[in-house]
Amino acid sequence: MATLPVFRWHLAPDGYATRRQLRARGLRPGGQCVAAQLERPRRRRGPQVAYLYRVDLARPVRPMTPARWAALDRANAARRLCPACRRDAGYVIPASLGTCVPCAYPEPPDSPRSACHG
Repeated sequence: MATLPVFRWHLAPDGYATRRQLRARGLRPGGQCVAAQLERPRRRRGPQVAYLYRVDLARPVRPMTPARWAALDRANAARRLCPACRRDAGYVIPASLGTCVPCAYPEPPDSPRSACHG
């Protein structure tokens, strides 16, 4: 079984890049396997690892088509829809709450804020 070359943090040779670095150049891995990895030692939770891909094998990012833009708009709209009250919250619903803020934290009827915003 072959092992990956491991480089120390900030010491990777030219010709390798992480996914984010490829994306910043307008590239994507394009189906290639991980070519190497970077390791950054950490004291408590083990090493931090970043995977590297060869830049010469990377392919250009595929352009967004109108259908992909429409699917992305639908997905973002679904993230704003509150499952409890079925209204568009106007922001992405936090996963920690699962509902919009007014549904997660309803105000009691005798609250002074509820009288103002009635």
